[in-house]
Amino acid sequence: MSGSQKLRLGLPKGSLQETTVQLFARAGYNIRVASRSYYPSIDDDEIECILIRPQEMARYIEQGVMDCGVTGWDWVLESGADVEQLADLRAPWPNYGAVEWILAVKQGSEFKSPKDLAGKRIATEVVGMTERYLEKIGIEARVEFSWGATEVKPPLLADAIVDVTETGSSLRANNLEVLDVLLESTPRFVANRDSIQDPWKRDKMDRMIMLLEGAIAAATRVGLGMNVPRTSLDAVLALLPESGSPTISPLADASWVDVFVVIDETHVRELIPKLSSAGARSIVETPLNKIID
Repeated sequence: MSGSQKLRLGLPKGSLQETTVQLFARAGYNIRVASRSYYPSIDDDEIECILIRPQEMARYIEQGVMDCGVTGWDWVLESGADVEQLADLRAPWPNYGAVEWILAVKQGSEFKSPKDLAGKRIATEVVGMTERYLEKIGIEARVEFSWGATEVKPPLLADAIVDVTETGSSLRANNLEVLDVLLESTPRFVANRDSIQDPWKRDKMDRMIMLLEGAIAAATRVGLGMNVPRTSLDAVLALLPESGSPTISPLADASWVDVFVVIDETHVRELIPKLSSAGARSIVETPLNKIID
């Protein structure tokens, strides 16, 4: 590698920022965001980070201002940017799960289906996505850009809205009824098409993605280690989830073995007492940073 080469990485500013920094930390990258700075530091001299709003990320990556970055798939589609998707980073953390862009109206309104909105006003942040949706279903409506608080606009300021929801709590709080789902979106790792043709940059991105996906894979799993008498081994193994593939190792005492397995964390609370009753001893639960398949 030439000492002057750098990979320019876009990090999303706003709601995705904190979780993204934590994800990179789990993957082994220490990112520090200074107050009022748009250029976070990272403990890798070959990477230069830039904080950018997710809404703008794909456009700047398409233009080559950045080589790659993390943003929502919804904003990639809304911008219309021509970028390469390299990974879906859906994870069980705040703002990293799936969100839906929905078409909604006030409960009890006269609108019972999307086609009832022909000629009406629809407020949204995603004007392009909404216009393409309306074209697809064959109706014309007035689509107005919303600067925020979109969910409070029906029925006075708009007949309907296209807005994003993760849990539906805001829709319920504002007495809104969903007429249709336009898109499900998750955070994605996207790249500039010229950058992925550069062998050094592509290798750098592939190694980064491997570590990020490994951190996500480990997010909901833990390691369980235990000592088991050989006479109880079959009973203990029968309790382990079928998805687990335990490692069995001999101990100094030939009548005992060490069993280690990676399992979903949701099973642990019920499983450990059963393992103990079956004869397992010295049961240790271990958090995992990364799982690379």
